[in-house]
Amino acid sequence: MIKQFINKLMGKAPVSSKTSLGKRHVVPAKVHGINVDWVDERALNVVRTLQDRGFEAYIVGGAVRDLLLGLKPKDFDVATNATPEQVKAAFRRAFIIGRRFRIVHVVYGRGREHEVIEVSTFRAHLDNADAEQVKGNERSSKQELANMKHAVDASGRVLRDNVWGPQDQDAARRDFTINAMYYDPETGNVIDYHGGIADAKKKVIRMIGDPALRYREDPVRVIRAVRFAAKLAGLGFKMEAKTAAPLKRAAKLLADVPQSRLFDEMLKLLQTGHALASIEQLKQHGLAKGIYPLLDIVVERANEQFVTTALNDTDRRVGEGKPVAPSFLLACVLWSDVRETWAHRSVKQPSFPALQDAIDEVFDSRIGDVSGRGKLGADMREIWMMQPRFEKRTGSGPWTLVDQARFRAGFDFMRLRADVGEVDEALSDWWQEFSIASDSEREDLLQQVRQEQQKAQRAPRVHSVRRAPKPEGEDPRFREVEPEGEEGAAASPAKKRRRRRRKPGGEVDSAPAAE
Repeated sequence: MIKQFINKLMGKAPVSSKTSLGKRHVVPAKVHGINVDWVDERALNVVRTLQDRGFEAYIVGGAVRDLLLGLKPKDFDVATNATPEQVKAAFRRAFIIGRRFRIVHVVYGRGREHEVIEVSTFRAHLDNADAEQVKGNERSSKQELANMKHAVDASGRVLRDNVWGPQDQDAARRDFTINAMYYDPETGNVIDYHGGIADAKKKVIRMIGDPALRYREDPVRVIRAVRFAAKLAGLGFKMEAKTAAPLKRAAKLLADVPQSRLFDEMLKLLQTGHALASIEQLKQHGLAKGIYPLLDIVVERANEQFVTTALNDTDRRVGEGKPVAPSFLLACVLWSDVRETWAHRSVKQPSFPALQDAIDEVFDSRIGDVSGRGKLGADMREIWMMQPRFEKRTGSGPWTLVDQARFRAGFDFMRLRADVGEVDEALSDWWQEFSIASDSEREDLLQQVRQEQQKAQRAPRVHSVRRAPKPEGEDPRFREVEPEGEEGAAASPAKKRRRRRRKPGGEVDSAPAAE
C-alpha cells in the first residue's frame, strides 16, 4: 500500500500482473533484412539528435512493420525515454500536443510541404485497478482529469496515460505484436518483445494480452484492428480468431469515445489506400453499422456506382502517392442527399439559393458540429456549388471558374459524375481542354460553344399539331377529296375543290378546277 502511494508520488505505478511484459529479443540486420535506405532522413535525424543527447531513441510502430514486410513506410514515429519537455528542448520546431497521451510533433519544412515526426515517451504498462477512476467521461470530467496522470472511467477506458516507464512496459501497452517492435537505425538492430517478427512471417494480426480487456482500455482499437486487417489483407494477413472474437461486442464501447476522435479514425479507414477493403472488413466482422453515423452511410452506399467510383479513385491516388482530401470523398458520399434536397427545394426557390439551403440541411443532418462548419465543410460546399456553374459556358463565367482555388476538386467531382453518366462526357472533356488551354485557345473553345448554341436555336422545331374536330356544316373549300377505289366508285362522286382566281382589278372570282 505504501509502495503504491510512493510510486504515484514519483509518477510511477505498479506493473499489471495480468499482462506479460514478454522477453527481449535483439534481432540483427543480417536476420531481419530491413533496408535502411527506406528510412526517412528526418526520422533518422530525430533518432540521432536524441541519442547524441544521451537518450534512447528508436523508429517504432507501423514503420518497422512495413520495413520488415518490404513496404516503404509513409509515416515514421519515434519512441524514446526522453520526456516530452526534453524532446521539445532538443529541436527548434517541436510542439507538445495531447492530453490523453502527451506526445511531441517535430516539424520539418513549412506550408503544405511540411513533414511531422511524432515522438512519444516510453509509457508504463499500468493495471487499471491502480488507476484513478472518474465517474464521467472525457467531456464531463475535464476539471477532475486536469492533474491526473493515469485515469480510467467506469468502463475501464483509459482517459489519461502519462506515466513514463521502461521500454519493455512500453511494448506491452501497445496494441498488436506487429506494431510493438523497435528499430535502431544506428546499430541496425530490431528489439522485439512479443513475437512481432514471427507473427509478421506467419501473416497474423494478434493483440498483445487479453483482447477483450485491451478493447475496453481503448475502444478505438476496434477500428484500428479493422484498418490493419484491410491494409494487410492483400499480403495474406488474417486476424487471429481470439483477437477478432470480441470486436462486435467491444464496438458498443465506442459510444463513449469523443465524436471528433471517431471522425478522425473514420478518415484513416477511408484515406489510407484501402477504403474498399476496410468496408469489406467492417461487413465481415459485423461492424457495418454502429461505429459512427457517417461511416454507416459510407458502408451503406459503397455499392452505389458513384460512391464506388469515388472510393476506387481515392485508393488509386493514395497508391500513386498523390494527395487526397476528405472533403472530396465525403462530398461524393453525400451528393445524392444534396441533389435530392436541391431538387425538392427548387420547386419553390430559385436554383442557387435552393442549392445553398440544401447543403445546410445535409450538413445539419449528416455531419453536425464535428467538422461540418470548419474547413472541411467549406471545401465540400465549394465543390457542390461549382456543379451548376459547369453547365454555363458563356461570358466571363468559365474564366472566373477555372481560376478558383478549388477548381480542380470541383472538376474532378464533375468528371466522376460524367463517368457514371450523370452529366455528358463531352462537357467533362470540354472543361478538361479549357483548363489547360492558352487564352487564345480558350477563346476558340468559347466561340465553338456560341456557334453550337446559335445552330441549336436556328434548327427548325417540329411540333405535333392536333387536328380540331370538323364542325357541322363544314365549309366545302376545306373538304378532303375521298380516295379513288372500289368504295369511292360506288359512292357518289365527290365535289371538286374550287380555287379562287384574283382578277387584275383585285376582285376575286371563283373558277372550276381544271379537269
